Amino acid sequence: MINLLRMDLYRLKRSKSVYICLGILMAITVLAFSMIYLLATPQGRNYALKIGLLDNSETEEAQAIVNGADSLDMFRETCMDGGVFGCVIGIIITLFMCGDFQNGFIKNIMSLHRTRWKYIGSKLAAAGILNFFFLIVCFLFNSLMNLLFHNMVSYAALADTLFYLALAWFINTAFSALVILTCILTRSTAAGVMTSLLLCGGIIQSFLGQITSLFHMDGWLKYTLYYNMSAAPSAYSGIGDLKGAVVGLVFMVFYAATAAFFITRQDI
Repeated sequence: MINLLRMDLYRLKRSKSVYICLGILMAITVLAFSMIYLLATPQGRNYALKIGLLDNSETEEAQAIVNGADSLDMFRETCMDGGVFGCVIGIIITLFMCGDFQNGFIKNIMSLHRTRWKYIGSKLAAAGILNFFFLIVCFLFNSLMNLLFHNMVSYAALADTLFYLALAWFINTAFSALVILTCILTRSTAAGVMTSLLLCGGIIQSFLGQITSLFHMDGWLKYTLYYNMSAAPSAYSGIGDLKGAVVGLVFMVFYAATAAFFITRQDI
């Protein structure tokens, strides 16, 4: 499996989609910081008033955007809580997985590696490394933007940052495992992209949550990946704060095991 993983990482490194998607996340960060700077800082508000983007009645409301916020809050707002990070990673994994089926590359892999579950293990490990890389780069870029915009918010404590990034890694890698399973079952790029947008983006959970809340049966949402990502604590205060990591680990193992089960029974 180590050789498979090395090959997958090499292919990811040379994949244009990785850098395009990373650029999209960075562009979203730049746009978010620019808007918040215009709406929630004295210098930015003066410029926004001049160009008619803001009126005097809105200045107090805009200031509330950054009051009490820190760099971790900004990172969550720009990349994480809305599900955009999981969607972007899911799209990369979809293109990567489905490419194996579309170009017939998987037949060459299976002719050399008869133990098919290793294929899933390699893809999940590559997804985990990709998630780690994106989390670190996006957070550092977010901090750089804060510095360039004259430290609009304070910097979060290192312990809080590491805790949140670890929690986010478990949950987003579980999302990646879900996308891998979808690609194994359907071999369809469209299905993988829709899974990324609807499930990793939280659209399905939010829709079903609205319906079940009418019958006071929305408690199940607390055990979904999207809820545990959007409601994840920013700092560790007790053993209960590890629930998101546990949920992520359980789903990660379940999706990976299910994908391994089906690929061993498919006609490649």
